[in-house]
Amino acid sequence: MILSLSASPAAATEIIGVCFTPGEACTDLIVDQIASARRQVLVQAYSFTSPDIVTALADAKRRGVDVQVILDKSNVCKDRGECEKKGALAAKALKEAGVPVFIDRAHAIAHNKIMVIDQSRVITGSFNFSQAAQDRNAENVLVISDNALAHRYRANWREHGAHSTALSPQQNLANNQGILVNRPGQ
Repeated sequence: MILSLSASPAAATEIIGVCFTPGEACTDLIVDQIASARRQVLVQAYSFTSPDIVTALADAKRRGVDVQVILDKSNVCKDRGECEKKGALAAKALKEAGVPVFIDRAHAIAHNKIMVIDQSRVITGSFNFSQAAQDRNAENVLVISDNALAHRYRANWREHGAHSTALSPQQNLANNQGILVNRPGQ
């Protein structure tokens, strides 16, 4: 299903921010949106290595915001030698902050790069939540305030959550097989 956004005066769509790298502070735009969250931040990410975004999500969790993250399987390690890769370190840091982290293994690549904030705003674009996206790549970020659009993205997030597995707090990332403890989005 394709959602078209009306440009009529009655439309509730508002473009909050547009950002391009290299040269613009897209990570800061994302961090500011996370900092403004009051109820919920849902994340789907392919590459997730940005320390600033990890910190912002952990801070939101500490403020009482419901933060849940679905990552591509490339962000966890299969053996101890892989556990120093940045995606695995980000997943571990989020888990240690009490953020539920789920792994989407149902697809060749879970290539989403989205956040749904307070069920009303969507962050999307080509921008991986990584240092490389900020510093080296040509990327884009779009922040949109639209309840209907956010509802669609949240529904898609929940669909992916239904087939993703949760990393339990006790699980050793060096032996990650994705232990199912609950489903995201509840």
